[in-house]
Amino acid sequence: MTHRHYLQFKDFSRAEYDYLFARAAFIKQKFKGYDPHRSLFDRTLVMIFEKASTRTRLSFEAGIQQLGGTAIYLNTRDSQLGRGEPVYDSAQVISRMCDLIMIRTFEQTMVEQLAAASRVPVINGLTNEYHPCQVLADVFTFIEQRGAIQGKTVAWVGDANNMCNTWLQAAEVLDFKVHVSSPEGYGIHPDRLGLASSAHFETFADPMEACKGAHLVTTDVWTSMGFEAENEARKKAFADWCVDEEMMGVANRDAVFMHCLPAHRGEEVTAGVIDGPQSVVWDEAENRLHAQKALMEFLLLGQQPQ
Repeated sequence: MTHRHYLQFKDFSRAEYDYLFARAAFIKQKFKGYDPHRSLFDRTLVMIFEKASTRTRLSFEAGIQQLGGTAIYLNTRDSQLGRGEPVYDSAQVISRMCDLIMIRTFEQTMVEQLAAASRVPVINGLTNEYHPCQVLADVFTFIEQRGAIQGKTVAWVGDANNMCNTWLQAAEVLDFKVHVSSPEGYGIHPDRLGLASSAHFETFADPMEACKGAHLVTTDVWTSMGFEAENEARKKAFADWCVDEEMMGVANRDAVFMHCLPAHRGEEVTAGVIDGPQSVVWDEAENRLHAQKALMEFLLLGQQPQ
């Protein structure tokens, strides 16, 4: 049987995302109405973790169970993957015993190697380069809160990390604009992302300029997992890249604030913003569950009638 993977945001078309967002809303409505939706009954998801997680594990594990399936947790420290077994060999064995694999790891090459050898769909739960599941949920949240994202402006303030990379891919697929503002030395590398052009993003030295007129302002921690040794240097470099009330004040009047969490109040965002009236971070976090349920169902069953 042929199967597809979800390794980067650009792996799906705009039409497929339109379906996924509609399907996520349908599945969420069922969940909120205590109406069981068991479309993946008896299916098994293997979750492989090399990086620590709260939201990724919880949303995937709860999600597959709510769809009628089962989740199996594997940590690379406790499996042969962490003891030198080739990724190809592990993928061959794991994919013969399950229906779906999600992996959260460091290098994108690890996810790609796993997918290349897998007999079942593989989902990128996070790598140093990309975080497609989070932006899937973020765009779904924006649509839920404010309507279509096409033609809108997203302001990214901070490190041009895996989240920023994924927003740039999403902008090209879904036809919106990203304003990126990062300190010198921490900016984007669009040539590495496989973008068709620079039409859907613009860079700004001043984060205030990036936020002007934005419909969504978003950020992430200054020091991502794997870069802890740079923490003190990053705190100095990013001192002026804290999303505060002034930045939100120059954004669109109806702008929302997002953060993929965990957050450090007083560093990348003030408490007044993340806990304020424009913040949708808790809806955003919950929507990982619903968006990923739609994703898993789509990868295993294809498009389904409502």
